[in-house]
Amino acid sequence: MATPQTRADGPQSVPALLHRNATKFANAPAYREKEYGIWQSWTWSQTRDEVEALALGLMEMDINEGDFVAIIGRNRPYLYWAMMAAEMCGAVPVPLYQDANAEEMAYVMNHCGARFAIVGDQEQVDKILEVQEQLPEFQQMIYLDPRGLRKYDHGAMKQYANVQELGRQLREKHLPELEARQAKLDYDSTGVMLYTSGTTGKPKGVVLSNRNIIETAKSSSEFDDLRQTDDILAYLPMAWVGDFIFSVGQALWTGFCTNCPESADTMHVDLREIGPTYYFAPPRVFETQLTNVMIRMEDASRFKKRLFDTFMAHARKVGPDILDGKEVSQWDRFKYKLGEAFVYGPLKNTLGFSRVRVGYTAGEAIGPEIFDFYRSLGINLKQLYGQTEATVFITAQPDGEVRSDTVGVTCPGVELKIAENGEVFYRSPGVFVEYYKNPESTADTKDAEGWVATGDAGFIEEGSGHLRIIDRAKDVGQMANGSLFAPKYVENKLKFFPNILEAVVFGNGREECTAFINIDLTAVGNWAERNNIGYASYQELARHPQVMDTIQSHVEEVNASVAQDEMLSGCQIHRFVVLHKELDADDGELTRTRKVRRRIIEEKYDDIITALYDGTKSVSTETEVTYEDGRKGSIKATLEVRDAKVMPVAARMAAE
Repeated sequence: MATPQTRADGPQSVPALLHRNATKFANAPAYREKEYGIWQSWTWSQTRDEVEALALGLMEMDINEGDFVAIIGRNRPYLYWAMMAAEMCGAVPVPLYQDANAEEMAYVMNHCGARFAIVGDQEQVDKILEVQEQLPEFQQMIYLDPRGLRKYDHGAMKQYANVQELGRQLREKHLPELEARQAKLDYDSTGVMLYTSGTTGKPKGVVLSNRNIIETAKSSSEFDDLRQTDDILAYLPMAWVGDFIFSVGQALWTGFCTNCPESADTMHVDLREIGPTYYFAPPRVFETQLTNVMIRMEDASRFKKRLFDTFMAHARKVGPDILDGKEVSQWDRFKYKLGEAFVYGPLKNTLGFSRVRVGYTAGEAIGPEIFDFYRSLGINLKQLYGQTEATVFITAQPDGEVRSDTVGVTCPGVELKIAENGEVFYRSPGVFVEYYKNPESTADTKDAEGWVATGDAGFIEEGSGHLRIIDRAKDVGQMANGSLFAPKYVENKLKFFPNILEAVVFGNGREECTAFINIDLTAVGNWAERNNIGYASYQELARHPQVMDTIQSHVEEVNASVAQDEMLSGCQIHRFVVLHKELDADDGELTRTRKVRRRIIEEKYDDIITALYDGTKSVSTETEVTYEDGRKGSIKATLEVRDAKVMPVAARMAAE
């Protein structure tokens, strides 16, 4: 019977790569997981056996080719194996965001018609049971963690371990059919379906083929010289395309080890214990880590603080040049080595970055100071630009060409072009097959020649070939006076401050720009502690006069910066409010990947936006919120509307 690993033209599918690794890297670690404080490890050979046992069990449960299998839970080897097992059976894995509410899950499962769900624990079981009546095609649920589920009706529920055991017992019965299904898989077979975050409407199902997955994993691994001996920490949502490519695609292509933390609470401890060599995090993670470092240094002794400040000043001066292999004097190199012994080395160890050889950040712009801080420590942090429809990679920064103001050059096999309206288009082997059940959106996004509209506005620098992203194309507009309106450009500048967690800027078609701001409770809360300022809630801290003054100073500093950009100087913020609650995905204000849903926010907070523009000094508002258990409630507040100092653009230009 033909099996994937016997194909003459190389691995053509995710299961084929797994079979190859089980032979080529048989005894090398493939997956690790920390549970009850102890790291457990599985080799590639053991991983293949675990996946095959689950696939055989699914065959006994009558899984069909083309079925959709919802995968829901935190990062665990078992759930990565579930994705591979589904494809091994000729089915399509569909990972969902584990923090999605029941209705969000119901939409995705209904849209794809999922017959099976493989979930992590009781929380996910309860969500599906809550909406089960809305899922006419749903039939079977497999759960991993049995805690709390003993008294549930197990008529249509099975424990993961029991399904595997069933598969092992009935191996001879189902193996011929399983091998036959695997033999059919090729580059054009569907490897996974991932749903978009849904910033402007309902999420869309992005169909990615084995060609998309394997070609992207191959080219991106070669671009950064990823190796079989590398380690990554898998902690980002499994439903996100980045995690799928890093933890499944690249892991299978290179044979490196994927490590799963015990929980979100232990992630930083687990990060230190693993010491990954390949690491990805969105800017917010790097910002939070740096904020915590600075908070600790504020509480350090005078000697330690002086030592830190002295060597960090030197690191900022020469660290990036040393990292890029540029010429640096012997004295500066010697001083940097001292800094490595006394400051940089211990700090990297504390952060868990001692072994990082390749690090990436993406999703939002990262503050230049934050980006340069990590690179000055000798951490090879770079930026990339991508999206689900590209199977992640569109552009990335090559070693030696790393800058804070661009997202790099085209990845291998990728072509770029800029439309007349500034929108960025690309085509590559990673371009998605289609939006499931949505030919209209597919045609709007991807043309007949394979060019995909990113929805982002940007330009390619002459000479360097680096891409610079300005904003979402749909969000770029005009002020009433005709000047350019690019809200994300200003929002990112605001979020560079540790005290600001989120910002939403308004102004399209208006005379002036205004803004909503969320404080970062961790950063501002630590400031309050150090200054003996008591507070009972986020709302109380957010409206404290000193907090308001601090935020105002940040806004005015951003205005001064924006005023220096002739093209975008009209985007200075005239008035702002610090919101009484954090914008939340559970309230529909953010996507599960923390992207702002502007239209929903504009509708929900219309009264506050009105106050920002009608000149009032305060506004009373009541906002519906969703609690962790799904109950609805409301928050009442009176918000202060602050004026911010704006640099007169005309006067500045005249002075020039």
